[in-house]
Amino acid sequence: MKTLPGVVSTEAGRANGSTYNTSGEYDGYAECVCTQFDPTAVSVEQLMDYFFEIIDPYSVNKQGEDVGEKYRTGIYSKNPKHLVLVTCYLQAREDADKVAIEVLPLSNYVKSDDEHQDRLTLHPNDYCHIPKNILYKYKDE
Repeated sequence: MKTLPGVVSTEAGRANGSTYNTSGEYDGYAECVCTQFDPTAVSVEQLMDYFFEIIDPYSVNKQGEDVGEKYRTGIYSKNPKHLVLVTCYLQAREDADKVAIEVLPLSNYVKSDDEHQDRLTLHPNDYCHIPKNILYKYKDE
C-alpha cells in the first residue's frame, strides 16, 4: 500500500479487536494496513481499484496461504464518508453478490509490533500472497 500514488503513510496493525495491545489471545481483530492518503491525489474509489489488484475479493477468512478469521478482507474507517464510498463502489461491481469484503466503522485500532512494520522491506524474501510484480507495480511512479 505504501507505494501507491497518493498514499502518505502506512502502518501494520489490527482492526476491530476487543483489546488495546498485541499480547494475549486472539481477540477478533483483522490484520490490516492503516493507510493515510491525500484525497487531492487519490480518491477512495481509486484506492479500491488498487486494493482489488492485491486481494482475492471472493475468499472468506483467507488471503493466499494465510487462513483464519484474522485474515478476513475488510475496509475499516473512522470516516463514515469513506464507508459510504466503499459500499457504493462494491455495490456497483458486476460481481457484487460474490464479493466477501466487510465494510465497517473502525472501532479499535492497535499498531502491530515493530517486527511487523515494513516487513517486506526488512525481509524481502518473506512470504507474501501478492506477486512481486504487483506488489511493487507503483513503486517508481
